[in-house]
Amino acid sequence: MSEQAITSEHPASGWRFKLGIVLFLLSVLLPLVAIPLAATLDLSAAMATSVASALLMGGEVLGLSAVAVMGKSGFAFIKNRVFGFLKQYGPPQKVSRIRYNIGLVMLGIPILFAWLSVYVADYIPGFSKNPLPYALAGDVLLLISLFVLGGDFWDKVKALFVYNDRVKRSGDQ
Repeated sequence: MSEQAITSEHPASGWRFKLGIVLFLLSVLLPLVAIPLAATLDLSAAMATSVASALLMGGEVLGLSAVAVMGKSGFAFIKNRVFGFLKQYGPPQKVSRIRYNIGLVMLGIPILFAWLSVYVADYIPGFSKNPLPYALAGDVLLLISLFVLGGDFWDKVKALFVYNDRVKRSGDQ
């Protein structure tokens, strides 16, 4: 059994690992809780932005501190657990043609709506007064579509940004 496998299966369960977990959780929760709280305070826009930026940087520093406190074995354990969870519930590599087409429609609807909403806002009920539910619904639909499309879709998107990548058609060798 390799050193990587040993350290990722059996982390150091002492106080350093526990403190690292606490610091990591704080690094995630600090921006999520403190930034909206800073936005609700009666501060100028510049001051609210400064406070939110400082809290975000503080969260990043806490995250790096968590890795340093946990050590290599603790970080490897956390990384393997998180990526194992994501791989288990992530999109499959191959999907059927029907599922792929449904995913493309789901991907296109929020993009098309965002583009058209500027022009037809007066015809959409409640959009002008309260656009947030429409924006949230579009974001959720967009994220869900990425899981419906599957892992091959990500390979196609990645190929868009790599100059030397080519599409292989079924008849090509």
